[in-house]
Order: sequence, then structure tokens, then C-alpha cells
Amino acid sequence: MADEANERIVYVNGEFVPESAARISVFDRGFLFADAVYEVTSVLRGQLVENAPHLARLERSLSELKMTLPAVIVANGGLAGVEAVQRELVERNALEEGVVYLQVSRGTADRDFGFPAGSDPTLVMFTQQKSIIDSAAARNGIAVKTVDDIRWMRRDIKTVQLLAASLAKQAAMEEGFDDAWVCDGEIVNEASSANAYIVQDDGTIVTRHLGNEILHGITRAAVLKLCETHGYRVEERPFTVEEAYAAREAFITSASSFVYPVVRINDRVLGNGVPGPVAAELRKIYIDTALASLDA
Repeated sequence: MADEANERIVYVNGEFVPESAARISVFDRGFLFADAVYEVTSVLRGQLVENAPHLARLERSLSELKMTLPAVIVANGGLAGVEAVQRELVERNALEEGVVYLQVSRGTADRDFGFPAGSDPTLVMFTQQKSIIDSAAARNGIAVKTVDDIRWMRRDIKTVQLLAASLAKQAAMEEGFDDAWVCDGEIVNEASSANAYIVQDDGTIVTRHLGNEILHGITRAAVLKLCETHGYRVEERPFTVEEAYAAREAFITSASSFVYPVVRINDRVLGNGVPGPVAAELRKIYIDTALASLDA
């Protein structure tokens, strides 16, 4: 067994425990049915970044699936109690840069497709150390492969049903790409775990409009707000793979990457094959804004 004194501390149903001691039931519905939702919040300088909208989205996801927070969290302020646990995890693990992952399942009950009556939801959280600001993917850009989108039709709910996204990314990686762009026919929806954008020759940024087809990204919302305040024109509409091939730039956004430039789509190199100025500037603005908010 690992040395518990040097282990990462995780949170499971009201308790902070070493990761080797963490346990959930074999009958947990997150395990049996992927009946669970999750959120990932980035951490910079030991502080949570844009956590409030992540928790608001968590609340929406729970509502859409007729799920609640565990009683122990409700008794400690609901979403405020969730944030208190997140902050304590960051402190206990001395996390300066990385992410906090949280997952809520419908709870534990004997296996049956119908929702169980009276089961208390399961809540787990853990931290992951990750270099977010100093990133090779941000410096060099990434290559993406387009694949068919085989996910379920409520992609706006952030559930743990991630097998289709995992298969998409794995298929891309096996062919030497960094990520996948999942598509309905010729329409690009998003990346395997991020929102997708192109920059047209006139500087217009295009990204798919919100709906059930894509995740309503927290970083997406923040970046689009920055676009508005810094004079970038944005069109929220579907765009095609052919439009992406013809684009001047492309990029993705997510909580754990912020902004990553895309320099190749399938066999098409964008621009001169290096990160473009729009993606680079938006990444810088986002990071500067996030760090300033932590210092405020």
C-alpha cells in the first residue's frame, strides 16, 4: 500500500481521505449507469478560477436529470458547501496550478433502471496537478481529426457519459492527432472535450451556437465576453469542415486548456502551421484577466 502520509487527499461523501482509502459502492449508479454529472474547475496560484459559473452549471445539470446534492452538502450550504470542499482540497493538497474535479451521482441502490427512491447522492472530488499556463500545446498548436459525433442528444448536460468522446479522441490520437472535432455530417459541433472555433479571413470568429448539440462551456462564455470587450466580431452559428479548411485560424477552449490554437485539421495545415495571432491574443487576455481577478 502507498504511504498514506504522502498521498493525494480526495473527498468522498463527507470525508477527506487518502486516495488509496477512497471507496464507493459497487452499486453506485454513476458506476452502473453513468448516472452522474461532473465539473472541472481550474486552479491558478492556489485559487479557483471562474468557479461560480461552474457551480451554476452543476446546479443546472442536476436539475435537468432530477438529481440533488448529497444531504451532507445541502446541510452545509449547498453550492457554498461544495466550494468550501473544493477550497479545502486545494489547500490539503498544496495545489498551486491544476484542476479540481467533482462528480455527483444519483447514489447507491440495487441495480434497476428506474430512479431509486430515497437514495442519497454520491459526491466525490479530487485535485490534479497540471501545468496550464506553460503549455506546449498552447505554444505549438494542436492537430485535430474530424470524426462522426455519436454522442447522445443532450450534450448540454455535463454528464459522465464520456465513452463516445473518449473513443473519438483515441481514434484521433492513434492517427497522430492531438484531439478530435466531432461532427454531424459536415457540421463541426465541438472538440472531444472542448468548444471549437474558426477565424475567417476578415477576422470574424465563428463558433457553434448554444443548444443541445454542444456543451455550454464556461470558458467559452468567458472568451466570447472578452471578444466583445476587445473588438472581435463573433458569429454563433454552425460551421462546416470546408469552412474550417479555409479558415485563417482555429482554436479550442476549455477549463483545463483555456485557449489552444489549432494548426492542422485532418491533412489541411492552417495558415503557416503555427499558432495564429487571434488565438494567441485571446489566450493571453484570458490568462491576464483570470490572474487579475485572483489578485483583486
